Amino acid sequence: MQTHDAELPVLGQDQQGSTEPHNESVARTFWRYTIPAVVAMMVNGLYQVVDGVFVGHFIGSDGLAAVNLAWPVVGLIAGLGTLVGIGAGSLLSLFRGAKDTTQGQAVLTTSFWLLLILAATTSLALYASGTLLLDLQGASGDVLRFGHSYLSVFGWGAVATMAAGALPMLIRNDGSPGVATRLLIFGALTNIVLDYVFIVLLQWQLAGAAWASVVSQSLVAVLALSYFCSAKAGVRLTAASLRFSLNLAGRTLVQGASGLVMFLYFAFITALHNKQLLMYGEPLHVAAFALIGYIGVIYYFFAEGVASGMQPPISYYYGAGKIERISATLKLACQVSLSVGLVIVLCLNVFPEFIVSLFSQENTLLNEAQKGARLHLSMVFLDGFIFLAAMYYVALDQGAKSLLISLGNMAIQVPFLFFLPEYLGVDGVWLSVPVSNLVLTLIVAPMLWRDVSRLRHGRVFS
Repeated sequence: MQTHDAELPVLGQDQQGSTEPHNESVARTFWRYTIPAVVAMMVNGLYQVVDGVFVGHFIGSDGLAAVNLAWPVVGLIAGLGTLVGIGAGSLLSLFRGAKDTTQGQAVLTTSFWLLLILAATTSLALYASGTLLLDLQGASGDVLRFGHSYLSVFGWGAVATMAAGALPMLIRNDGSPGVATRLLIFGALTNIVLDYVFIVLLQWQLAGAAWASVVSQSLVAVLALSYFCSAKAGVRLTAASLRFSLNLAGRTLVQGASGLVMFLYFAFITALHNKQLLMYGEPLHVAAFALIGYIGVIYYFFAEGVASGMQPPISYYYGAGKIERISATLKLACQVSLSVGLVIVLCLNVFPEFIVSLFSQENTLLNEAQKGARLHLSMVFLDGFIFLAAMYYVALDQGAKSLLISLGNMAIQVPFLFFLPEYLGVDGVWLSVPVSNLVLTLIVAPMLWRDVSRLRHGRVFS
């Protein structure tokens, strides 16, 4: 794979003729990192959307419901990869900003060991639990059978799923955002092709969708490892450097904890939504929720891409003492993320039938999905702000506050998810997310404003 890193000058690059980040505008530096991150995440989201199209059209509503019931487990696996990717990536950028190559290499090798340990533990746990996690959500019949076949594949391929999520983040923080983007695009396109082969041609049903994901993720992981063994890498992986640092492992886990908690939040909330929808509705509502999730993931991945693109410059500015550029970068990221979120909400209210019909032609499913999408995604732009706030604290080595935001997201939403359906039925389930997002934003926004002001005036975080 050709990398062509010269297309994207990297933070801290000292090559003759290159532009130092403190000599170029904040906006230019922001877009150099955010565009590749957003493109990568949007392509990643696109292949999930295409997964939904294949499942909805070739397997049906039971397939959509099964994917949604299995997603909390798959989300946990992906979250562990994000844990390592965000935590180690943030430390890697900080050490690069401080010109400490030795510690940067130690972070890289420690992250590889963490991925292997976490993947082995997860695979064993999934094998031992069987259908337990599906049973707890109320799955039965064909939905249970589909869901179990889907999860069985991810149990064997957990290491690929984690590595495909973590390693591109490390490559981006190593100063090669273009390489990371091309890897994710390659993985997404491979996944789409394999979806067609496994689901349509070979008729492997949901197991085919899972195998398409695991095979494409394995290829991404192998190519990412080859990057760190090549001369293109800023921090290279060598046989002599494969040592595990307990101290750096701990810092990685703390720094990346907010990323894992965000996935745990989505996994737990998805499982709870599934259970509540089955309690107050029927499997059709779970299928509608899956369809709505495929729509929402487009913005979620965009917002996560903006947050991921924002993180390396802010971490670098913080490590290099360029404090005045941090608030400007955060402001620009908020403007971009919130604006696109508002456009998504507008489109859902103006073109709902066209959007949901991309995933299915079942009239009853389409009617419920249109109604649910208008309610459930009405405040989706606030998710973007919450992502940015959590990532901002990660970038400044303030993992505890980032974790607090992520935990608060879960703690605030759960009461609404139990309380609102008591009075509004299924509509109450749809409204629990937008209401809780509004409440959390009213808490996080003042805290973020205060901490940005204190940082600008040279005071430490409290």
